Amino acid sequence: MAERRMEGVRLLEKGNQSQAEIARTLGVSEAAVCVWAKKLREHGKGSLKLNKASGRPSGLSTKDKATLLAKMKAGAIAAGFETERWTQARVQKMIAKEFGVHYHQNYISRLLHDLGWSVQQPETRAMERDEELIRACSAKIGTG
Repeated sequence: MAERRMEGVRLLEKGNQSQAEIARTLGVSEAAVCVWAKKLREHGKGSLKLNKASGRPSGLSTKDKATLLAKMKAGAIAAGFETERWTQARVQKMIAKEFGVHYHQNYISRLLHDLGWSVQQPETRAMERDEELIRACSAKIGTG
């Protein structure tokens, strides 16, 4: 759409075609071309350029994110959890407790990614696993 709008601006500036002809050429409504023409007249070409949607501002400031990262690097136990495993739910709880900001759990993975952390799946191993026995058997059959 941005390309069509900029082509419309070029055609409007050229002045060889009516707004209706430009609309037909570009496959847009006459009303759209009328709006483009008005913006071009009143605010110039820059007013018709594509603007990135800013979205909702972050609940955490840059300083808060640095503090969050430092707390996560200190470990989950230091943050009051029973094990060292960081989960999205734990990060969500810590953010709410420390900063009073409530993020949906689905957003936490994006936040962690932005902070340079990645989602990792823990290896599942039996509690009864005997590493020494496995090494000995692997060496015996030549796979280790």
